[in-house]
Amino acid sequence: MKGVTVALDALGGGPAAARIVDGIVDDLLVDGPGAAPRPGTIFRAVADRPMKGQGGLTLRLPDDQRAFLRKIRGIAPGQPLLVQVEGYPREGKALPVTTRIALRGRYGVITLDAPGRNVSRAIRDPAERTRLELLAAAVALPGEAGIILRSACEGVADEDISIELADLSDLANAIAGEAAGSGPDRLLDGPDAHQRAWTDWPAPDTLDDRTGSFARHGLEEVIDGFRSPVAPLPAGASLIVEPTRALVAVDVNTGADTSPAAGLKANIAAARALPRALRCRGLGGQITIDFAPSPRKDRHRIEQALTAAFRADPVETALAGWTPLGHYELQRKQARLPLSEVPS
Repeated sequence: MKGVTVALDALGGGPAAARIVDGIVDDLLVDGPGAAPRPGTIFRAVADRPMKGQGGLTLRLPDDQRAFLRKIRGIAPGQPLLVQVEGYPREGKALPVTTRIALRGRYGVITLDAPGRNVSRAIRDPAERTRLELLAAAVALPGEAGIILRSACEGVADEDISIELADLSDLANAIAGEAAGSGPDRLLDGPDAHQRAWTDWPAPDTLDDRTGSFARHGLEEVIDGFRSPVAPLPAGASLIVEPTRALVAVDVNTGADTSPAAGLKANIAAARALPRALRCRGLGGQITIDFAPSPRKDRHRIEQALTAAFRADPVETALAGWTPLGHYELQRKQARLPLSEVPS
């Protein structure tokens, strides 16, 4: 089936969304049944104590929860501050948060501590940029806040954009007004999977938000496949993706053909397939790849394929490079709930 379809349903007791491109599941967002704060949740926290040797400090949140902030300069114990959840915590670790608050919509992003009124550089038409700059200039922003109009604005009616920007502005002003309050408090819940599908994915050709959409599009078996560590590649090769407590280990197998040519083909195919394999499994953190044996001279081609593949990936990923033992490492933001933590 050609085109892009977004299916909204539930999985494991929580909202879930799948993006299907030309019949292939290209992305999967899940929330699970837990009550842990989702990324994007905003708190008024209270600074606790520095964590010596870790470059940050702990914060007190409501209901005796704890967060970890990688910033200590200029923050005194007992000081209230606004923070936003930026990922899911590893087991036994505090919730990761940031003081860089961003309120995201489909058409705009308001940043509470980064002033400026900007239009996405992806929009190149001068007349369109001028139109959007005028819309951004009309938004009432608190204090040192700024606004960015996203590439999704291109060609969208003024009224549709202005309605969303007005809602974001009201929300930003309300949250900024809570900064000076006392005691920890939850100010805004982060978006669920259905809301993130609206704000993060381009408009699809088809939206199926009726109950049972996953079954109707045959996604249940596909999602079960993502729960397996094995991701098939062409010509009998495979990608093995296994999360551990410390890192995500990725192994590339060539299958029956172990020739250097087969190794290079498998490695390039694995590089291209890896972003989707990580996205749909919700995996992040440190990723270590054991590519199939191939000559050192081929490393540049493999790295080029990795760079191109991750350039279009929505999750922040840093390509660290080759290790002395011949593995390749990258660091990926833990911005999603691992599919392994969602009941089947």
